[in-house]
Amino acid sequence: MNKLAHTLAALATMSSAQLRQEWQARMKTDCPAFGPELLRHSLGHHAQEQGSRRLVKEADQALRAAAGQGASSLKPGTRLIRSWNSRDISVVVTDGGFEFDGRNWASLSAIAREVTGTSWSGPRFFGLNGDGVDG
Repeated sequence: MNKLAHTLAALATMSSAQLRQEWQARMKTDCPAFGPELLRHSLGHHAQEQGSRRLVKEADQALRAAAGQGASSLKPGTRLIRSWNSRDISVVVTDGGFEFDGRNWASLSAIAREVTGTSWSGPRFFGLNGDGVDG
């Protein structure tokens, strides 16, 4: 049984007094005047939410590690796809740089500048540094 399942099982067997203590320990606030069932549900929801946040954070860290946090660690053959102003931008990483629109480019920033007409960080434009961008 995982940690969340243990927590939920424990909540199911706690008395009202134990639930109130658990609330204060987890939430760091005074316990509201809820009945035991509502406390169980609220604490259970909180435990699930915390577990989900951990999973999202772990997945994000794994993706960042896999992406190498930037263009310098991308392997040749990797395809980067970005939608910009209803246009799909597709870039292929090559041994010497990047291929876009049938041309070779030295940097993602040059491609981003070509696509947008303004100065952009190429890794940021293609979502490689964790900053979300809209366009």
